[in-house]
Amino acid sequence: MGMIKEFKEFAVRGNLVDTAVAFVMGVSFGKIVTSFVDGIIMPLVGMLTGGVDFNDKKWVLQQAVDAVKDAAGTVVTPAVTEVSIKYGEFITNLIDFVIVAFAVFMVIKALNKLKKAEAPAQPAPPPGPTDAEKLLAEIRDSLKKVN
Repeated sequence: MGMIKEFKEFAVRGNLVDTAVAFVMGVSFGKIVTSFVDGIIMPLVGMLTGGVDFNDKKWVLQQAVDAVKDAAGTVVTPAVTEVSIKYGEFITNLIDFVIVAFAVFMVIKALNKLKKAEAPAQPAPPPGPTDAEKLLAEIRDSLKKVN
């Protein structure tokens, strides 16, 4: 029973619950950003670049070839799939990443600002001796030397 109790304490600890909520919110935010980039940003970029759809942009290294069959239906040459570098998808995903990274940066910056504002003021160090106290200490030290 000790392990179950320990697991329960771990599972309901604030940090774990906060992390789970942050994960769910992050996934949802990622979907929103992807939708924003795919539905708003990339069409605008495409329009500015002359109607280019970046998701279709790729460099084809090897064209696809259909299978060649003889009259009996036996495959003489197997099909070859296309080999390409899909740089358009990469550009779209890069824009996604930059937007998410900027949003996370802004959230963390705001949280750090709140933490600084909430930090309790450190007590001031005790003041040093006044001029009168320094003078009295000098007199005391002088009297000790004489005796």
